[in-house]
Amino acid sequence: MEKLTISKIAELSGVGIETVRFYQRRGLLREPKAVGAYRIYAPEDAQRIRFIKRAQDVGFTLKEIKELLELNTKSRLTCSTVKLKTEQKIREIQQKIEDLTRMKKSLGQLACACDADLDQIREFRVQDCFELGLGTT
Repeated sequence: MEKLTISKIAELSGVGIETVRFYQRRGLLREPKAVGAYRIYAPEDAQRIRFIKRAQDVGFTLKEIKELLELNTKSRLTCSTVKLKTEQKIREIQQKIEDLTRMKKSLGQLACACDADLDQIREFRVQDCFELGLGTT
């Protein structure tokens, strides 16, 4: 089996070495086991790093990601606490979905305005898409 050094785990995860180190410093990734002069990572560390990056890509903060990763590993968390936290996160995700849907619709209207009439573009305000009731018709 190939030893997963920091450069290999970074490559497998699609990130740079500094990103791996940064995640370790932030407590998102465990310190690897030292074997001689090398630190050796576990295969599941690559999956964890990919999860962290993808969660960041969809708008989670590193603090939120850490909380998510700890939901089933912290022994002091009760089921009711986990349920409360997950329901809160579901509500936040739903709000983001609604915001993204409004933004998508607003941008679609802007694209249509470009096809229709140049003067209509000047009247279109994409920043209104997050105001309830505006840019959603």
